[in-house]
Amino acid sequence: MKRGGKRKAKVESGSMPASHHAYAAALSPEERTLLVLRDALYQHSWEAMLKDLQDRLDGRPYILKLVARIRQDLERIRKLEAYERKHGVDLGTLLPNEE
Repeated sequence: MKRGGKRKAKVESGSMPASHHAYAAALSPEERTLLVLRDALYQHSWEAMLKDLQDRLDGRPYILKLVARIRQDLERIRKLEAYERKHGVDLGTLLPNEE
């Protein structure tokens, strides 16, 4: 995935290796939520999402519970971004449709 909000061409999820589908299926609910929010609010950009959360974390005043959640989300984002970068996939396209 390219940085700066530009999204590479969407690859059909059916043509992805089974290992990527298995990885996406094993994501925690929090990780799935981060993928959905990244796509919906940050134009598929981990970089924009990380910057926004870090900016919020650095701001004052803040709610301590929120700070802990943001730190956890920052770690989850780094994990998901690293997987996508390493394997050249967009995990958001591999999530099953939930109704």
